Amino acid sequence: MTGITITGGRDAAAARPAEAPPLRPQNRQLIVLGVLLLVAIPLPLLLPSAQGAVAVRILIFAIMAIGWNTMSGFGGMFSFGHAAFFGLGAYTSAYLLVNHGVSPWIGMLAGMAVAALAAVVIGYFAFRYKLQGAYFALATFAFAEMLRLIVTTTEFTNKAVGFTVPLIDGSSLWKIQFPADSPAYFWVALALAGIAALISILFLHSRTGRYVTAIRDDELAAASLGAPVMRYKLITVALSAAITAVAGAFYTQYYLFVNPELAFGSSVSVQAIATVVIGGIGTIWGPVVGAVIVGSLSDVTATLLRTPPEFLGFLQGRSGLDVALYAILLIVIVRLLPKGIVGTLTAKLSARRRR
Repeated sequence: MTGITITGGRDAAAARPAEAPPLRPQNRQLIVLGVLLLVAIPLPLLLPSAQGAVAVRILIFAIMAIGWNTMSGFGGMFSFGHAAFFGLGAYTSAYLLVNHGVSPWIGMLAGMAVAALAAVVIGYFAFRYKLQGAYFALATFAFAEMLRLIVTTTEFTNKAVGFTVPLIDGSSLWKIQFPADSPAYFWVALALAGIAALISILFLHSRTGRYVTAIRDDELAAASLGAPVMRYKLITVALSAAITAVAGAFYTQYYLFVNPELAFGSSVSVQAIATVVIGGIGTIWGPVVGAVIVGSLSDVTATLLRTPPEFLGFLQGRSGLDVALYAILLIVIVRLLPKGIVGTLTAKLSARRRR
C-alpha cells in the first residue's frame, strides 16, 4: 500500500504543469517596447495635424533624452552640454544635404560619427585629468558654447544664418521630406526613437553596460578589480553622443532649418536634462515618460498664452510662461518624486514586493 501511495504522488507531481521561469528584465522591457510601438503606430491617423506635430516633437525629445540618459544616467557622467552633440548631428546632416545633395540618412550617419568622435576627444581629456561631478558638467557646457561661437562666426557654416533645407516636389523617404501634414514624419521619428530605446535596453543589459553601471556606482572598486575604466567611459559617451546626433539630424529635416542657437543653444541641453529628471534618471522608460510630459507642456503653455480661460485671462500675451512651468514642475518632481516619475514608482514597487 505504501508503494502505491508513493507512486501515485509522483504521478500527480509529474502531471502538474511546470511553472514557467520569469522573464528576464531585458525581455520584459523589449516586450513593453514592442507594445508601445504597436500602440503608437496609428496615432498620427487619429490626431489632428497640430497634435501630430506635437507628437513628432515628443519623439525628438525622447531620442535626445535617451542619449543624455545613456551617459548621465547609466554612466553617471552628468552632462550639461549635450547641445554639442545635438548640434553636430544637425549641422553635419544639413551641410551635406544643402551643399552636396547627400541624403539625410547618410548625413545622419555622418553626424553620428562626428558627434561620437567629438565626445571621445572631450571625454578622453576630461577623464585623463580626472574631471568629475560639477567639473565634468562645466567642461561639457564649455565645449557646447565653444562650438556655438565657432559656428556663429565661421563662413563654412553660414555664420549666424545657418542652413535652410531646400524643398522638393512630392514625397521622398530617401530625402525624408513629405507634405506638412503627412503621418510619415511621425512614423520615421517613431522608428528612430524605437531603435534608440532598443539600443538603450541592449546596452544596459550587456556586459559593457554592467561594467558601466559598476563604474558609476564605485569607480575605485571597479578599477581595483581590473575593469578598464577609461575604455568603458569612452564607449558610453560615444554611444550617448551618437544617439543625440540622430535627434539633431531629424530635427533639421523636420523643421527644414537650423542655426547656431537652435542647434547649440543651452536650452537644448536644458530640455534633455529636464526630460530625464522628470521621467527618472538611470531608468529605461524615464526618458520616454519625461518626453511626453515636457513635449506636451510647451503645447499647453502656448494654448494658455493664446486663448486662456476666463479665470486665467491675465496670462494672455505673457512670455516666459513655459520656462516658469518647467521650473515649477521640476521643483514639484524633485520635492515629491526625487527619483523622477518612473524611478520613484519603480522603487516603491520593489519595496512592496520585498515586504
